[in-house]
Amino acid sequence: MELGLLYSGGKDSTLAALLLDEFYDVQLVTAHFGVTDDWKHARETANRIGFAFNRLDLERAVAEEAIARIREDGFPRNGIQYVHQHALEALAAEGFDAIADGTRRDDRVPTVSRAQAQSLEDRYDVDYVAPLSGFGRTAVDRLVEATLEVTVGPSEEIKRADYEAELRTLIAAEDGPEAVEAWFPAHEQTYVTDVQQLTAKRTE
Repeated sequence: MELGLLYSGGKDSTLAALLLDEFYDVQLVTAHFGVTDDWKHARETANRIGFAFNRLDLERAVAEEAIARIREDGFPRNGIQYVHQHALEALAAEGFDAIADGTRRDDRVPTVSRAQAQSLEDRYDVDYVAPLSGFGRTAVDRLVEATLEVTVGPSEEIKRADYEAELRTLIAAEDGPEAVEAWFPAHEQTYVTDVQQLTAKRTE
């Protein structure tokens, strides 16, 4: 069965890919607006860990609506959630047997409710899978430490193919860097550079 996994090159989506690889023909898919070329970093990681990779172009109007919500709210949660839901819709329309993301049990954004997952499955005749939904932050961190080689740094410096990075870039261009600092809380991001012990298994 073919599965499309929304992929940023970060630890969560990489762990999700490794978990799903036992059961599906996994293709890593980076959804983006064409604002930056950070998707190339996700492609590089996908190639290094042995997964097929593709890009999914999202409509710029989705980014504009997300930014409008961020401006109105003064924080990014609803804007990022809006983009994630649209990305899942676009991925579901690609014809995969199943789609997935790297959302975890304790994520505040993005999230996918049971009703949203059921709606996707019913409308697109696709399975929605969230392999990390039973994992908390501590469990994920332990798996990452044991399995992945990761670069960690401030979100504005880590070249990761995610919605937030492109939204930050657009907001900086339209409203100035001070708006990004005001609306986006400082936090660290991860970028996977390799897989440790599973490399030998995947290349046998």
